Amino acid sequence: MNVRRLIPATAVAGAVALGLTALSACSTSDAADGGDGGKLKVTASFYPMQFLAERIGGEHVAVTSLTKPGVEPHDLELTPRQIGSISESDYVLYLKGIQPAVDDAIKQSGVKNTVDAATLTTLENHGSEVGGHDHGHEGEEHADEHGHEGEEAHEEHSEGDGHNHGEEGGADPHIWLDPVKYAEVAKGVGKSLEKADPDHAADYEKNTETLVAELDKLNTAYESGLKNTATKTFITTHSAFGYLAERYGLTQQGIAGIDPEAEPSPARIQEIHTIAEKEKATTVFFETLASDRTAKTLAKDTGLKTGVLDPLEGITDKSRGADYIEVMESNLTALQKALGAK
Repeated sequence: MNVRRLIPATAVAGAVALGLTALSACSTSDAADGGDGGKLKVTASFYPMQFLAERIGGEHVAVTSLTKPGVEPHDLELTPRQIGSISESDYVLYLKGIQPAVDDAIKQSGVKNTVDAATLTTLENHGSEVGGHDHGHEGEEHADEHGHEGEEAHEEHSEGDGHNHGEEGGADPHIWLDPVKYAEVAKGVGKSLEKADPDHAADYEKNTETLVAELDKLNTAYESGLKNTATKTFITTHSAFGYLAERYGLTQQGIAGIDPEAEPSPARIQEIHTIAEKEKATTVFFETLASDRTAKTLAKDTGLKTGVLDPLEGITDKSRGADYIEVMESNLTALQKALGAK
């Protein structure tokens, strides 16, 4: 069991809600002291955070990602130089619990403007002792419908955040794969950048509105594209798509729990075969940053096809798109094909 893919319950339940009020403003002159041509020096932990920082920060920020393209984010080990660069940042954007090494470095950095994206939306449990999807969240949907953000949402769900993501304690961190939750995070990032660099607040607000509109459009495409399908079940090596499945009324069946590299047991292979027959599932999905061996083995054993469903933890030349929006559109196409969209 690959524990590094889990968020410990305490990481969320005990996290201080972002509390945008806790972000102390720094002036443009402060940012200039950080020295990047007068731009706000921003450090992002991995690609989903980098995308938000670049799109919302625009010309006023210089963004550095701690996770290079092609590196599996959960495996990241920081160099002394990277740790030093965090301390020199004007603003740090990360997702607590995905990368323990990053969490530790940020905690020690002393950077004033540090934003944990997990506190800008609500984290939930997507169950799965062996990767199956749990739909028991109807009671929590109101938080999504009303678009609660930041401290209010975190406090409202603080008890529920210590959910189980797999076999051990922890909430599901893959919030960016739900365009609605990702838009909530984007709004919070925009507000925090306005506070960190008030001289450019109007531009941050405008850029946030533009990005949120794109994410709303993406959400609409998913809603309409997946509304009428032959099956609602998809099978994946990496149980990363719980939020996406829940948002669009689908069921995710993970092969071997959290770790995409894990070998499934013979019993789980038989179980997946039975589920596939019953639910008319056609495809086993694997991801771009991990081996496709497990997916191909299972597909061969069960007579299923294989396909790519990208958890968007990094963009490489193998990615089916140049950025978050394009890869999510490719994911939608792959899901429509696998689920028999009409």
